[in-house]
Amino acid sequence: MPAKKKSRMRRDYSARVSGRGELPLRDHAERALHDYFTNLNGHRPAQLYNMVLREVEEPLLKAALDYAEGNQVRAAGILGINRGTLRKKLRQFGLSG
Repeated sequence: MPAKKKSRMRRDYSARVSGRGELPLRDHAERALHDYFTNLNGHRPAQLYNMVLREVEEPLLKAALDYAEGNQVRAAGILGINRGTLRKKLRQFGLSG
């Protein structure tokens, strides 16, 4: 990625974090959780933390791998995990090729 584009992305992110813009992923998560609680129909939530992680982890791995064009070393770097952990998680979700 060109340095100019990286710099713009960092600046855009900084603006969002400082409150001058949106954080789309965060906004989607907040909306989804609000909808989840709204639609419980009297049921008590349980194990919410684990449920959210199960729901988010697989698409997160897929998105990082797609962004890295299938390169597991790059995908692991994007995710901030080592390649061995990524490979283990890919097998766990049946995503290994």
